[in-house]
Amino acid sequence: MMDTQLTIDTLMVRAEKYFAKKQVISRTATGITRLTYGDFAKRARALASALEKLGVERGDKVGTFAWNDHRHLEAYFAIPSMGAVLHTINIRLSSDHLKYIINDAKDKVLLIDKGLLPIIETIKDDIPHVKAFIILSDEEELPETILQPVYDYETLLKTGNQHHTFPVDLNENDPAGMCYTSATTGNPKGVLYTHRSIVLHSMMLGLADTMALSESDIAMHVVPMFHVNAWGFPFASVWFGTTQVLPGPNFTFKTLGNLIESERVTITAGVPTIWIGLLNELNTNTYDLSSLRNIVCGGSALPKAIIRTYQEKYNLSFIHAYGSTETSPVATVSRLKSYQQGLESEEKLEFISKQGIPVPGIEIKVINEHGKVTQNGKDMGEVLVRGPWITDAYYNQPEKTAEAVKDGWLYTGDIATVDAEGTIKIVDRTKDLIKSGGEWISSVDLENALMAHDAVSEAAVISVPHEKWQERPVAFIVKSKTANGHITKDELLDFLAPQFAKWWLPDDFIFIEEIPKTSVGKFLKMKLRNDYNSYSVSETR
Repeated sequence: MMDTQLTIDTLMVRAEKYFAKKQVISRTATGITRLTYGDFAKRARALASALEKLGVERGDKVGTFAWNDHRHLEAYFAIPSMGAVLHTINIRLSSDHLKYIINDAKDKVLLIDKGLLPIIETIKDDIPHVKAFIILSDEEELPETILQPVYDYETLLKTGNQHHTFPVDLNENDPAGMCYTSATTGNPKGVLYTHRSIVLHSMMLGLADTMALSESDIAMHVVPMFHVNAWGFPFASVWFGTTQVLPGPNFTFKTLGNLIESERVTITAGVPTIWIGLLNELNTNTYDLSSLRNIVCGGSALPKAIIRTYQEKYNLSFIHAYGSTETSPVATVSRLKSYQQGLESEEKLEFISKQGIPVPGIEIKVINEHGKVTQNGKDMGEVLVRGPWITDAYYNQPEKTAEAVKDGWLYTGDIATVDAEGTIKIVDRTKDLIKSGGEWISSVDLENALMAHDAVSEAAVISVPHEKWQERPVAFIVKSKTANGHITKDELLDFLAPQFAKWWLPDDFIFIEEIPKTSVGKFLKMKLRNDYNSYSVSETR
C-alpha cells in the first residue's frame, strides 16, 4: 500500500480544492463575518507565511488565547500545517495556571483576542519565552498595550503570502497540537496531539454511527476552541466541507438560539450546563430549532429529564459522548442499535442517557480490584482506554504519566458500570464517589435524579464526614426560576425515595444561588468540598 502521511495540511487542501464556495460564519465583537473556504485557506496560508517571518520554526509552540471565531480557525490550520504546534490556551484559567502552561509549553508567539488583552498584560513579565504578541481584532489599528513586540493580525495577513506552500516532509507522528487539562488541584497537565491522531479522530467524527458529520451539515461549535480542540469538530468540518458557525465572544443562550434559527444549524455540541441553560432560555423565548438533527453532549452526564424534555417538546435528539483531554477527546458514543429502535421510549431514554460503546478504533475495559467488572449494569470499576488518539504521556510530567498509563492503557479515573450490551455508564470520578458504610454511592445518579424535579435547576452531591458511616451524601440545590423555586428538603427527599435505596438518600439538602463551575462549565465539587470542609452529619435518615 502507498505510504502517504496523515497530516493536517491535507484536510485544508481538500476543503480549498473541493469546497471553496462553502462558508465559515463567524460572530465577532462587531458582527457576523462570512468567509468562503477559498478565502479561509488563503488567509491561513498567509498566516503561516507571516509566522515564519516572525521566526516561528518547525516544532515551535504557538499559543492561541481566543474565542471561537474565523481567526482562531485559521490558526488551527496555519500553525500545524507549517510544522509548528498549536497550543490552545484556556482563557478562564487563573493567572498562576496561565503562567505555568505558557512557560511549560515554551510558547514562542501568542495570538490574543483583543478583548482578552488585559489578562495577558498582567502576566507579561512572567512569560519570558514569548517573543511576539499578535492581536486578533476586526480593527487594523493596534490597541494601546504594554505588550511588546505587538502586531495586528489583519495587517500581518496582508504582508503574508496567500499562496504559501507548506512543508512536503511533514510526518504524521510529529506533534501538531497541545492542550492542558483544567486542573482542580496542582498544575494542569499537558497533552500533545500528533497529526495522525487528529486526522484519525476527525475521520471518526464522520462515521454514520458516531456523529455522521458531513458536507451537508451546518455545525455550530459551542465547545470552546481552547477546550480539547472544540472536541475535534473544527478539524473534521474543514476536511468534510461542512459549513461552520462560530458563536464568538461572550455568547449568551439567546445568541445560540438566534444562530441556530438564522443559520439553520444541523448539529452542535456542548457540556450539559449549555443545554440546561438553553432549555431555560426556551422557556422564555421561542426559536425555530427544526433544522437541528442532533445535539452532542459530553463532559458529564446529562440528566434524563433534560433529554426527555428536548425530545418531547422540541423533537430534538441527543448523542451522548464520553472522553477527556487525554482522549482527544471522543472515546465513546451512545447510539441505539438497530434492534433497540423498537424499545419503549423510557428504555430508549435509559440507553441514550448512558455514555455508550467505544467508537471504532478505541478499546475500553472497566476493572475493579477483582479484575474486569461483570456486564450486569451494577458493578462499578475504573474505565481504561487505549487507541490511536489516546495519549501515552503527559508533557514534561513522567511521574503523572506513570500513574495514568500502565501496560498500554490509560487509567481515566472515571468510574463506570457496563451493561449486557457493553454500554458504559459513567457513575462518578474516583474522587467524587461516596463510600458509606463500605458501600459506594454515585453522586452523579443522585444529581441527575434531583435535576429531574421541576423546581431544581442545578444539583451537586458531595460526601461529608460521618462519625459512624465514614461518609454520607449531601446535596446542594439551585432552585429553578421557572418553577418559582418552591421546594423543601422533605419534598426532595420524598421525590428521591422511590428511586434509590434508603441508605443512598442525602442526609441534607443545602440551597445555594449557584453551583461553582470549572473553566469549561463542569460542576466544581472541589470548591464545595473546600467550602464545607468542616460540615458533618451525625445521623442518617
